[in-house]
Amino acid sequence: MNKIEEVSRRPSKTGRRIALSKFVFIVVIILSAFTAIPLLSILFELIAKGWRQFNGALFTEVAPTSMEAMFARQGGNVIPGGILNGITGTLTMLGLAILLSIPLGVLAGIYLAEKKDAKLANVIRTLTDILQGVPSIVIGIVIYMWVVKSMNNYSALAGGIALGLMMIPMIVRSTEESLRMIPDSLKEAGLALGGSYTNVMFKVILPSAFGGLFTGILLSISRVMGETAPLLVTALGANYVHGDITKPMSAVSLLIWEFYNDPNLADLVWSSSLLLLLLILGMNLLAKMIASRWRIQ
Repeated sequence: MNKIEEVSRRPSKTGRRIALSKFVFIVVIILSAFTAIPLLSILFELIAKGWRQFNGALFTEVAPTSMEAMFARQGGNVIPGGILNGITGTLTMLGLAILLSIPLGVLAGIYLAEKKDAKLANVIRTLTDILQGVPSIVIGIVIYMWVVKSMNNYSALAGGIALGLMMIPMIVRSTEESLRMIPDSLKEAGLALGGSYTNVMFKVILPSAFGGLFTGILLSISRVMGETAPLLVTALGANYVHGDITKPMSAVSLLIWEFYNDPNLADLVWSSSLLLLLLILGMNLLAKMIASRWRIQ
């Protein structure tokens, strides 16, 4: 056998590379599929155990007492009541958090994008990153010292401020990154046409970056929606529906904690958790849809 025949019988390097590439691609797909297993397992568990309590009463009635739940369990019935006080409390405190965090976060993000090399911008950027890593219970304790002790009362206002502080870092960084993707020529064109800096920023630049901004806001909301620790020391909870933000108020995450600590109400843990998970999943999917449809060209 001569050398030409020997070489022709060897597998080519190109063929081996293609085979190796396919192998690595399959491994990556398999490992990526494994990352979805925990979420799918949690979702399946919540649906399997929470569907019985996932009814209209869950959204229209307040949480039952332990005695009512015990009688229902003894009779083999579905536990009466729902989590209306938690749903209204969560929406109220999220509304307060949005009012606090969006103006501060967007304005800080504009400053960081416009003065990216300034020393103050670097300081703010560093502090924002640190704030993002602060444990939620620490933020809750700080708000307890600042707001709850000053008001001598637990309140929805304190809970909203705690959630708002947690939302600010994500809004700041998403605003900064979104504005940096806007070409400078757009701002220059606006200024060249005689528009003031404020008008160009709020009527041209921010609307152009709306997709990134809105995505960051939605992700920050979904991040704090399930927080329990800061609300335990600020909002405390309430077993009725009211609109007074200076009084203690419940939230879905607080009710889950209360249900968990009461064996008679344990069945409501699953339905409440399922609702919270579906809300967070919905927010994340909406954020991804907006990000994909509103890409900066």
